[in-house]
Amino acid sequence: MKNIALFLSILFAHAVFAQTADEPKDFLTKEFHKERRQKLREKLPPNSVAVFFANAVRNRSNDVDYVYHQDPNFFYFTGYKEPNSVLLIFKDKQTANNGKQYDEIIFVQPRNERAEMWTGRRLGDSGVKARLGLENAFNNKEFKKYNVDFSKFDQILFIDFENDVRNEPYDSADLYDLIDQFKAKVNYPSTKSGLALNREPQKNNLNTTGLVDIMGSLRSIKAKEELDLIKKAVKISCAGQVEVMKAMKPGMSEREIQGIHEYVFKKYQAEDLGYPSIVGAGHNGCILHYIDNYKPNITTKELILMDLGAEYRGYTADITRTIPVSGKFSPEQKQIYELVLKAQEEAMKTCKPGTSFAELTAITRTVINKGLKDLGIIKSETEQHTYYPHGCCHHIGLDVHDWGPYDKLQENMVITIEPGIYIPENAPCDKKWWSIAVRIEDDFLITKDGNEHISASAPRKVEEIEATMKLPSPLDDFILPDLEKGK
Repeated sequence: MKNIALFLSILFAHAVFAQTADEPKDFLTKEFHKERRQKLREKLPPNSVAVFFANAVRNRSNDVDYVYHQDPNFFYFTGYKEPNSVLLIFKDKQTANNGKQYDEIIFVQPRNERAEMWTGRRLGDSGVKARLGLENAFNNKEFKKYNVDFSKFDQILFIDFENDVRNEPYDSADLYDLIDQFKAKVNYPSTKSGLALNREPQKNNLNTTGLVDIMGSLRSIKAKEELDLIKKAVKISCAGQVEVMKAMKPGMSEREIQGIHEYVFKKYQAEDLGYPSIVGAGHNGCILHYIDNYKPNITTKELILMDLGAEYRGYTADITRTIPVSGKFSPEQKQIYELVLKAQEEAMKTCKPGTSFAELTAITRTVINKGLKDLGIIKSETEQHTYYPHGCCHHIGLDVHDWGPYDKLQENMVITIEPGIYIPENAPCDKKWWSIAVRIEDDFLITKDGNEHISASAPRKVEEIEATMKLPSPLDDFILPDLEKGK
């Protein structure tokens, strides 16, 4: 028993040092996060406080949880990646009981020898001070005793709660308790009347909508450090598309193709996926967010639509390529593909500061409608149809559909342009078009006078794709044993 205690003590004492030594060196710096907090402070209304909670731990099944992913806003302001925490950022300086002034305070989960042996190292309040530069960091059990007078603020800004957080009975300061304690402190109403579900002016000082515009204006304009990470995520995702093009063969499964992409992501040290991987062959490509990826045997005649994005240091790419399983587009596939490509390239020409998201979508829709009419798939350019059912653009960053305004483009925004055509089986057109689904999605940095196509390294023109698919793959000789014969 003494030996176990000694082991835990040694492990505990060296945890923060080991964590620093074992981690990559290109995370966002504490100076970046500090600057973000100051940018928020500048945008907050007079006499206000903004409150942010860490993401909840989500249970996968029984005693296994999903891999934890921090709330992007919380990460944006802190760099902290652990649960059960709350951050307060004040517009103005506050005075503590000891007379010290502060304008931000964070409460984080404490160090715990036994918990860290099972689920990993924790920073604790001292680690947050040392590594993340948040001077006013405290054990989350102290939040209950934190006695700031919230009634004195004109506005308390926070994102409203969805009441979907578990209460762990063994922890009196988990996220559930922190939220419960916050609600008591700010006199949060027992129902949502007057909060998120009611956008009429509120009679109290609780503001659950104001942060949406503020955070959108902050997060949509990327700092240089963010752009470096987004570009890395995009390059990794493009490399995945290239390797799959080289490895593609009839008879592979959707799941196998997903695995190649995600292996490339991991090989380049991407921690996660920006969203569930979409790999749809044939008619499955017509399901916009198809994530089953179950089809065991893709065939020579099919296209395969692959929408995947690596998440690197918190920032995600979002890239889609559609390629022929055989390595060569059929005449019908090529016609649809080049129509989608033309729509994307027309939008790219107009993609610059001052252009609206609506304009980009309208450009792609005009090109696609004319093309579908010329191909005889629709009767007129004004016909209502569902072959192109989505918009063409969105912000990317810490979220794959990142926070930001959807009006005019501005310098240092990063967006997608992703037109598509999806013709399902039994569509009201010639059956030669059935099960053709094409989406081409690329990522663009809005520059001072135009845009930078940051996902250009993933082939997107017909001849480029077909040429890449002829190249040898390092996976050509990777043959696993037949499990059935091995019985």
